[in-house]
Amino acid sequence: MSVSATPPRFLSEVRATFLLALPLVLGHVSTGLIGFVDNVIAGHHHTDTLAAVTIGTALLWLPMLIPIGTLISLTASVSQLHGAGRDGEIGPLFRQALWLALGLGLVMFAFLSAVPPLLPGFGIAPDIVPGATAFLHAVRWGGPALTLFFCMRYLSEGMHWTLPTMLLGFGGLLVLAPLGYVLTYGKLGFSEHGAEGLGIASATMMWLQAGAFALYLWRARRFAHLQLFAHLEGPRWRAIADLLRTGLPIGITVLMEGGLFIVTALLIGRLGATEAAAHQIAINVSQLCFMIPMGVAEATTVRVGHAVGRGDALGLRRAAWAGYAIVLGTQTLSASTLLLGHDAIVGVYTNDVAVAALSSTLLLFAATFQFPDGIQVLSAGALRGLKDTRVPMFLAMFAYWGLGMPLGAGLGLGLGWGPQGMWIGLIIGLTAAAVLMGLRFRASSRRPLPTSP
Repeated sequence: MSVSATPPRFLSEVRATFLLALPLVLGHVSTGLIGFVDNVIAGHHHTDTLAAVTIGTALLWLPMLIPIGTLISLTASVSQLHGAGRDGEIGPLFRQALWLALGLGLVMFAFLSAVPPLLPGFGIAPDIVPGATAFLHAVRWGGPALTLFFCMRYLSEGMHWTLPTMLLGFGGLLVLAPLGYVLTYGKLGFSEHGAEGLGIASATMMWLQAGAFALYLWRARRFAHLQLFAHLEGPRWRAIADLLRTGLPIGITVLMEGGLFIVTALLIGRLGATEAAAHQIAINVSQLCFMIPMGVAEATTVRVGHAVGRGDALGLRRAAWAGYAIVLGTQTLSASTLLLGHDAIVGVYTNDVAVAALSSTLLLFAATFQFPDGIQVLSAGALRGLKDTRVPMFLAMFAYWGLGMPLGAGLGLGLGWGPQGMWIGLIIGLTAAAVLMGLRFRASSRRPLPTSP
């Protein structure tokens, strides 16, 4: 390949990744807006309601991170099969992934049923426990729907079709926002449910999204040749074990990062309602920012996986560097927005002066970790495209739980620095992960490609 041909090919890859990622980014933003809607409704209802939703949401996503991460391995598998011209194997693989998704959803339901009585033992402030319990009891019914939705979504994304992620994401908001408001405040003849109302609305939205995605995959011509629902078949444990072998390390890796944020929320919840509410506002804004590089990372997984499937070693590296280039731009925008607009952003969430002041300070910390957060998630996405999942799992464990959490807990609780100390731990953990994941991809991308997906 000539040097003069490199820039056009690289720019073409950037364009392809950007177009693939845009619906994913918007879909992830819609997911982040679910938390935004919940927080705005809860925050204007009562500070205790917002704190309850904070703890409830943290405990919802704690068990959800492993299914999401485990099932995302389907994207790389489908993309590699598609790149290798083996579309006939995708339908059977998808049907086994559905069984896995259903099982993971039921495990999540059981977890959410068992955890509420344990909340007082976690040291959660007593005034938060009733609302958090009510939220969890309501939202747990949507767990199986959510895992099935992600399974269908990852199948679609592995086939380079990301538009449904965006459309169904925003469609869910059209259900959640009015229904959550009505049930939380007790409008249109309904009684006032507070945090429980948001849990009911969220579960309802999850089932509607899953049902709509299944109907789309069944009827769409784009997927007809895959025969996704051509017949029913029982679980094939070897196929499910293969999915778990690749996917479970991804799930644990996602849990390591997400768990860092979740446990941070639970520890801050011990400090009181004001601290918990302020943290929830700041973390929700951070999550909205994170949706952008996360969407780019998922597109990079697809592009890298497709290159692996067609045996193109140079193409997989080009796909990864295109992702890095896009993420550097998006994170510059996010960091600038947080630095310049932190006070205005917080004003959208709450009128409580104490909560607003602390939230605004925490958003400055969030601006600091935008670049390491973007780099680590992009590196992880590129590694998933290579199906390199085990070593990244251990790297994540070390970065987040060997460094980030001990330092954050020591500063925030041990030295009494409060939420600010906990957020310093987040910055350190994400920075370590960015360095380690980047080095891992550099090494893995130089190895010979596998002979088959």
